[in-house]
Amino acid sequence: MALGYTLDQIGEMGTPNSAYVAPQLDYYICKIPRWDLTKFAGVSREIGSSMKSVGEIMSIGRSFEEIIQKGLRMIGQGMHGFVGNDDVHFEDLDKELSHPTDLRIFALAQAMEEGYTIERIHELTKIDPWFLGKLKNIVDYKAKLSAYDKVEDIPADVLREAKVLGFSDFQIARFVLNPVGNMEKENLMVRARRKELGILPAVKRINTIASEHPELTNYLYMTYAVQGYDVNYYKNEKSVVVLGSGAYRIGSSVEFDWCSVNAVQTARKLGYKSIMINYNPETVSTDYDMCDRLYFDELSFERVLDVIDLEQPRGVIVSVGGQIPNNLAMKLYRQSVPVLGTSPISIDRAENRNKFSAMLDQLGIDQPAWQELTSLEDVKGFVEKVGYPVLVRPSYVLSGAAMNVCYDDEELENFLKMAAEVSKEYPVVVSQFLENTKEIEFDAVAQNGEVVEYAISEHIEFAGVHSGDATLVFPAQKIYFATARRIKKISRQIAKELNISGPFNIQFLARNNEVKVIECNLRASRSFPFVSKVLKRNFIETATRIMLDAPYSRPDKSAFDIDWIGVKASQFSFSRLHKADPVLGVDMSSTGEVGCIGDDFSEALLNAMIATGFKIPGKGVMFSSGAMKSKVDLLEASRMLFNQGYKIYATAGTAAFLNAHGVDTTPVYWPDEKPGAENNVMKMIADHKFDLIVNIPKNHSKRELTNGYRIRRGAIDHNIPLITNARLASAFIEAFCDLKLEDIQIKSWQEYK
Repeated sequence: MALGYTLDQIGEMGTPNSAYVAPQLDYYICKIPRWDLTKFAGVSREIGSSMKSVGEIMSIGRSFEEIIQKGLRMIGQGMHGFVGNDDVHFEDLDKELSHPTDLRIFALAQAMEEGYTIERIHELTKIDPWFLGKLKNIVDYKAKLSAYDKVEDIPADVLREAKVLGFSDFQIARFVLNPVGNMEKENLMVRARRKELGILPAVKRINTIASEHPELTNYLYMTYAVQGYDVNYYKNEKSVVVLGSGAYRIGSSVEFDWCSVNAVQTARKLGYKSIMINYNPETVSTDYDMCDRLYFDELSFERVLDVIDLEQPRGVIVSVGGQIPNNLAMKLYRQSVPVLGTSPISIDRAENRNKFSAMLDQLGIDQPAWQELTSLEDVKGFVEKVGYPVLVRPSYVLSGAAMNVCYDDEELENFLKMAAEVSKEYPVVVSQFLENTKEIEFDAVAQNGEVVEYAISEHIEFAGVHSGDATLVFPAQKIYFATARRIKKISRQIAKELNISGPFNIQFLARNNEVKVIECNLRASRSFPFVSKVLKRNFIETATRIMLDAPYSRPDKSAFDIDWIGVKASQFSFSRLHKADPVLGVDMSSTGEVGCIGDDFSEALLNAMIATGFKIPGKGVMFSSGAMKSKVDLLEASRMLFNQGYKIYATAGTAAFLNAHGVDTTPVYWPDEKPGAENNVMKMIADHKFDLIVNIPKNHSKRELTNGYRIRRGAIDHNIPLITNARLASAFIEAFCDLKLEDIQIKSWQEYK
């Protein structure tokens, strides 16, 4: 068109790729968003014209039934397809159908199973009857499968048709055998029966016209609608399979894609044929020229085994895609799949709390006291021993956060009421929560249990803010030399005991000089890309070379003493989440992050805060600082502001405290005091009287919580920078009092050397 031709002049009738003929596709594609609304307190779950999803998946297949079932498994919210999700049940179906939420598709399944007609559902949802008819086919077929009691009884044509309609081996096992537990054995029974009958997935390639050789792309997908393979498989090829990270979500997103891509590229450099399995269309790992073969398909146990049966690779890398591949390690190991790097038995020893805890005790390494308990009485007994606050993690939660810090009996009881049940089957893990404690990350790569390269970074916020929301400083600036030495020593002990080969991350708590271990992940962590870019050493390349027994360059000692500082700050999306309380807790809520470098801490921190949308205040700053401890924490910062000539406002208690300590402060009314007054905080927020609001939530009375919530929500809705953590607030204030905006240097990454 840029050349001035019209479409009908390009490619006459009968020529290949003629513009007269619509491209003929033999596959369907379905894109499904991933929501993480359970992470937010008080958020409205309805979906509408404002985007709330945090990621997406794309599924490819030959029928609508197949792609919708594959897609619903891919979003990674514990669903097994359109049907067969025992944990989801809706009380008021009509409301669920007429008010769309992130879970409405599962309400459709329940409605169909309860006998709603397609017309009735169409009336309530306005979803096109064509789609509803297709979804009904899946529900009807579930009923057909449920008529059989043994896997051997299912006729070949019924089993094949189930696979064509997108049923997984897991779903078939569930409908036929009604098993309990994790179903691994039953899953494999269905798989064995399927292979015996010769019902195997076909591997199809998506042709692209945009490249020079339209037939040779690496986009492959599996389907049961046809048979045969579009690519050739050769035995004894030097190949390696890398498992990707799936849908972006809160807690696992592009950082693991960076790890996957670097692993794939390193394997290619070393002469391996690299094979990627991932289904997220937004990622670099799913670009057609990133790897030699891309299976755009599920990261499920079933599908990974299908790929391995065909490819017969030298091994599988499970440590660069976050938690999804990590969770498959043990299952793959039990099927004798060669897992590269650290042995899955070690992965299990680190993932299983009881085994890991026993290992730490045996090595004489300290950890916060914890216990797995099965009744409220036991929980209270444990609390009597260690005292409040405690961190509570139920194994099954209906709604709301998956874990919580409780400060007194009332909070504990309320939180455990929210946890659907506490029983032998669903125990609750309660651990001692250490206040005013630094959290320190140790990211490293080891070979046969020996640490090769490492990075020690610290959180600005004290423990209690999730590591994905905390502001991370690397290299760590404010920890004792002795603490750093102990952290290295403990990490070496753990690496040796677990015989780690590849990437790993350990989280530590440090107070005074005591060091305790919180957890250890034998995979790349969220902060790998950040520390690699600040240190200028690619940790994943080293890890991949180790996992493939290839030579790598060892850093010399001085590589870890760098003269610049990196700060990683989190990006939040509270303004999109109507009614959510923008307060940080032990469950992660940020949707992205930035990393910035500076010659000193103030410069790096300011760069990072400005990059996430903070502005350096010009006029007024408003404090509402909760407990006495946070008032004291913020005193020094308030003095600096006052000396710089800022106008300081604060709610009653904070204002009295600051005035008493020589900082001139104007008191403002709480939201529920004198609502119409000029100096009611809500009116002042609406009039944009403040350029920065620091609100440190107190954790007690209802009034405190609702007033605090209104201030925090007001800040978000009026787009005023808000900080809810005393340590981050002091660091930010000290940084901008110390450095003017115009003093921040503009320096490229290459110039830091």
